[in-house]
Amino acid sequence: MIKRLIPVSLVLFLMTGLAVAPARAQTPVPDAAKPVPNANTARPVPAAPQIGAKSYLLMDFNSERILVEENADMRVEPASITKLMTAYVVFAELDQGNITLEETVTVSEKAWRTGGSRMFIEPGMEVTVEDLIRGMVIQSGNDASVALAEHVAGSEEAFAGLMNHYAELLKMPATNFRNSTGLPDPDHYTTARDIAILSAATIRDFPDYYPWYSEKEFTFNSIRQHNRNTLLWRDPAIDGLKTGHTEAAGYCLAASAMRDGMRLVSAVMGSASESSRASESQTLLNYGFRFFETVQLYEAGQELASARVWKGLAEEVQLGLTDSVFVTIPRGRYDDLEAQVQVEPQLSAPLEAGTVVGTINVQLGDDLVASRQLVTMSTVEEAGFFGSTWDSLKLWVNGFLEDDGEE
Repeated sequence: MIKRLIPVSLVLFLMTGLAVAPARAQTPVPDAAKPVPNANTARPVPAAPQIGAKSYLLMDFNSERILVEENADMRVEPASITKLMTAYVVFAELDQGNITLEETVTVSEKAWRTGGSRMFIEPGMEVTVEDLIRGMVIQSGNDASVALAEHVAGSEEAFAGLMNHYAELLKMPATNFRNSTGLPDPDHYTTARDIAILSAATIRDFPDYYPWYSEKEFTFNSIRQHNRNTLLWRDPAIDGLKTGHTEAAGYCLAASAMRDGMRLVSAVMGSASESSRASESQTLLNYGFRFFETVQLYEAGQELASARVWKGLAEEVQLGLTDSVFVTIPRGRYDDLEAQVQVEPQLSAPLEAGTVVGTINVQLGDDLVASRQLVTMSTVEEAGFFGSTWDSLKLWVNGFLEDDGEE
């Protein structure tokens, strides 16, 4: 996404309670960051495409704005898309230092006997964690999934508990896992919305491991198998994620693509065929890229305003944001964005850094597209006796004058 400073109308309510008149604060966009000619021409956004899958969702990765959804909260079987969470747990174990990519796993009889798609490991075979991950991510090996689950948690049942723990942490309320593979179980379910959340979390939390999802093939035990995500061959912008299929679940695909710095995530559940899940996912992604753009308005830690502080060693404190702000808007509407900063009418020391003292709201016409808390960027210590007393007197005079002016 292109980094820009939003041209905004800043309405800052100062500590005295008086408002500064709105002023158009135009910040030129650097030439290197400007879109190509005619890209800023606003055009109407057509209705979202209707596809044949039972449920689906299209989301921008950075802004988390939902661009398209249909039955996104309907309970569905995830099939092998389950392995997204299996991998997420394994990646977390790697990051925490509990396992390494180089250590070996002894393949159990249970892992070997697990039905469905396989990477063709054998009982008693010593396989590295990395090979098992690639066998699971690229070849969708159920045997690899069970071997990893047993290695991490001792049993697949215990590993499913870890999967549900991370589902809760990621705020996937409509998901429950019973196994590491996605093989059918009446208590094993999810939604398109939760799969999109998990997909985005995988990309965000594990950038070092995510590239495995874009690998087109993997050879193990002298057997070469191709990635079942056929979109990897169709569109170079697509770099993941995972397919799934059972008779009950239908054909499913969680996909992600990045074009010109804008990343989208889609989840298509219950499609009619392998080819339709790919074409339907491509349709959603193309729609998002063609008619929307994502811009970064502010960076984490960026100072947006200053505010008067009473009874402090400093008379002002800078205000900013703890996280970066992205918005996804119809293409060509960037110059129509406006923002308002509102700050509490009176701030008094002591103030800790990070104290919430106001909000910044970004609007596109009548639509609120982003709202974030403003926080103090530094600590303001309380002034001594004379400084505090003098500010108290000024506050009293201000209050007296305001009261005296009332009818």
